[in-house]
Amino acid sequence: MAFVQFSQVSLAFGDRNILKNVSVNLMTGTKAALTGANGAGKSTLIKVMAGLVPPDSGNRVAQKDARIAYLPQSGLTHHGCTLKEEADRAFQFGYELQAQIDSLGSQLEKGQGNTEQLLMRQSELISQLEESGWHRREATAESVLLGLGFSHEDLSRQTEEFSGGWQMRIALAKALMQNPDILLLDEPTNYLDIEARTWLESFLQNYKGAFLLVSHDRYFLDVTVNEVYELFGGDLKRYKGNFSHYEEVREVELKTLIAEYEKQQDEIAKLEDFIRRFGVQATKAAQAQERQKQLDKILAKKIEIPESLKKIHFKFPPAPHSGNLVIRTKGLSKSYDGKRNVIDNLDLTVEKGELLVVAGRNGAGKSTLLRMLAGIDPLSNGEIVLGSGVKIGYFSQDNAETIKGSESILDYVESHAPTELIPKVRDMLGSFLFRGDDVFKPLNVLSGGEKSRIALLHLLLSPNNLLILDEPTNHLDMHSKDVLMNALKDFGGTVIFVSHDRGFIEGLATKVLELKNGCHREFPGDYKYYMERIAAEEAGLVDVPENLKGTQSAVKNQESPVPEKSAGKLSWEEQKKQEAEKRKAEKEVARLEAEIAKAEEEKSLLEAKMGQPEVYSNGAKAKEVQGKIDSVSARLDQLNADWEAAMENL
Repeated sequence: MAFVQFSQVSLAFGDRNILKNVSVNLMTGTKAALTGANGAGKSTLIKVMAGLVPPDSGNRVAQKDARIAYLPQSGLTHHGCTLKEEADRAFQFGYELQAQIDSLGSQLEKGQGNTEQLLMRQSELISQLEESGWHRREATAESVLLGLGFSHEDLSRQTEEFSGGWQMRIALAKALMQNPDILLLDEPTNYLDIEARTWLESFLQNYKGAFLLVSHDRYFLDVTVNEVYELFGGDLKRYKGNFSHYEEVREVELKTLIAEYEKQQDEIAKLEDFIRRFGVQATKAAQAQERQKQLDKILAKKIEIPESLKKIHFKFPPAPHSGNLVIRTKGLSKSYDGKRNVIDNLDLTVEKGELLVVAGRNGAGKSTLLRMLAGIDPLSNGEIVLGSGVKIGYFSQDNAETIKGSESILDYVESHAPTELIPKVRDMLGSFLFRGDDVFKPLNVLSGGEKSRIALLHLLLSPNNLLILDEPTNHLDMHSKDVLMNALKDFGGTVIFVSHDRGFIEGLATKVLELKNGCHREFPGDYKYYMERIAAEEAGLVDVPENLKGTQSAVKNQESPVPEKSAGKLSWEEQKKQEAEKRKAEKEVARLEAEIAKAEEEKSLLEAKMGQPEVYSNGAKAKEVQGKIDSVSARLDQLNADWEAAMENL
């Protein structure tokens, strides 16, 4: 069993303790997430685990021959070969093992060294090479690359032709192809669309080795991990269960601390307010100094809690009134080359209050559609009709280019905020990851991600009633996504958006527009219904509309939440009922199996007891124990009969 173990590991940057006596053990079968506030040191801890950053103290022990693969958040590029050739480099360890095997074979042929030892070592290496999957490397490479969204045509492309996001997909693919014993992934979903994320979820669910990952996608974590490590204040603590369970346990655990934190924050605010108001008045100077001493004592023992547990909630400016019809398209088409339509003959109606998500693979035309709806891109054909009083607010990552100048973040946001929200600007900036002195940074020194967050907040503070949002959750942590989602739910207008965060989509969307292979469909239900419908179609449980079978023409097909029953197939209601009955039967089988195991153990203990001299030599005791054995045997017969019946139902 492969493992990497850390004992009492500590690391400091200057006077700040990043890790304080951290201990953790990653072994075969570990499926873990690493969480903590931004800046807590998650990436640093993973680098220490990968052996890239030495700790100040403590021990790091890795099993001999254990293979570790590490994926950083960003910064990796590839060039000088095709994608297929680059993928083959992921299997370098196999080529090295094969070279060692060949070398040992050569020594054996020449009669060099201890034959028994050479044969034993060669056998070990051959077994290691076989278990690694190296001999199936071409099939593995193709499977992983296609799963992460690359096409067959991409395999022959030069790697330098791919953009930054696709460069990181290449790096992720190479890490997965290695089939390492320990997989360390720092934000692996950052550059993945929802289809690639779904594939990665399945890969990790079936992964035989160990992995530790950092991600801000709650849904992704919930379906892939069964334990969570939280890094907070340099300390590392382990929680069993998925991420949602960790949040529930952690919130209960810190309930008292949060109450104390809020009480302390109120006290700090009152003291700061008194000092600010009366510190310059001679008659109040002594009192102000006394308050300052009190404040200094409190700040010396200031309570800190994880950012994810600070419940920040605010509402955006009320949406201006609009008519019930918000936006309608008629025969909307878009072509960039005059030959193939990215969007073809789209008829779409969006009404007031709808939260519409546009779904589809990369390249399906999602961003193109949003730009046309926002009036950014011209139409090739058709028309867009806005309803009465509609005012559009559009966001994409390109908005970051408009954020420039020497003024501070705080001044910029306050200058664009409605008067009634100015007192809450610091909280809003905090929820968008600008905390403490970060709010005083000048706009010119901000990164692209920071500017993007400012642009999003700026848009949300504007009085719009139709928000068109292209990937608004990029560059946001989990807490910030929650704040944004709750604010959009309370928003009185209409939202059309694209996102690759499934948890965010499931929590927000009330309607789905799917773009696929030049076709489009509307699903009048939430995203969960949409995914269930697609899964049912792929499984052949419900019919795929005829216009989507092998055609590239876009014909709108309105889907009913309860599709009509087709010949020889189950209706959606019947399918759901059958699935519910199956789950019920599975639970009953599991319950009976547990009861049978318990009864069999009880019977074994009683039979062992009957074999004790003090029992079988005492008639009364023997009769009592035998009666219990007979009772358990009768119960076992009934349980087994019930189990057989349950299996029949299943």
